[in-house]
Amino acid sequence: MRKFLTSSIFALLLLVLAACGSSDDSSEEGPGSEITVGASSTPHAEILEEAKPLLEEEGITLNIEQYQDYILPNQDLHEGNIDANYFQHIPYLEDQMAQNDFDFANLGGIHIEPMGIYSKDFQSIDEIKEGTTVLMSNSTADHGRILSLLETEGLIKLDENVEKVEATVDDIVENPKNLQFDAGIDAALLPENYEREDNVLVAINTNYAIEAGLNPSEDALILEGSDSPYVNVIAAKSEHEDNESLNKLVEVLRSEEIQTFIEEEYEGAVVPVSE
Repeated sequence: MRKFLTSSIFALLLLVLAACGSSDDSSEEGPGSEITVGASSTPHAEILEEAKPLLEEEGITLNIEQYQDYILPNQDLHEGNIDANYFQHIPYLEDQMAQNDFDFANLGGIHIEPMGIYSKDFQSIDEIKEGTTVLMSNSTADHGRILSLLETEGLIKLDENVEKVEATVDDIVENPKNLQFDAGIDAALLPENYEREDNVLVAINTNYAIEAGLNPSEDALILEGSDSPYVNVIAAKSEHEDNESLNKLVEVLRSEEIQTFIEEEYEGAVVPVSE
């Protein structure tokens, strides 16, 4: 009897260990035929919705988790609440990994959202007044991007020894119009500031501009070109970099059908990329 009990307990332990091992293997492999992707509502979630039927044809079910901020999608990815996210450009992804010790991988770029600088009151660069305030988001990863746009228009000059993507207000060496900078505003609130504030310049990320009813290609006083390095990517945990379903997602989002949808739907406010 004792021998039988000992054998039974040993067999039960083997089953438990096997189950644990199986769970670990699954974790390393990542998601299977059903994936959950976190995305900003506009345009990322809209693009993913368009990709859903194409993924279904490949045997993959796509669930979309929508976010209204830039913090939670990376936290949820880190904690395993979602399998990937699609909302951020490369400099922001790299900045977040450095600041929070996230172990993420860039699975591929999908599109560019040209940054725009808007004003209700100034219709041209020449109309910008002495001492005008420039409102920017509190996302430091966008500061160099915005300052580079101002430099392109001759409004400021940055220190030549500083990389453009890393530039801050402290790197301005020439400021002929004595522009003032407020860089402490939540990105989602910038459209409200645009509507409320007079005689200011407001740098608004394209996704928030579109949600607020702005057309970047028509309404922006200054608009970034399509050669921008700020490509929006699919990000996942590094351990899932080779996951078949997640890489198929990137492939579908880069397909001719989805690229055509982006071009026609957003009319230049969102620009597809394929590398």
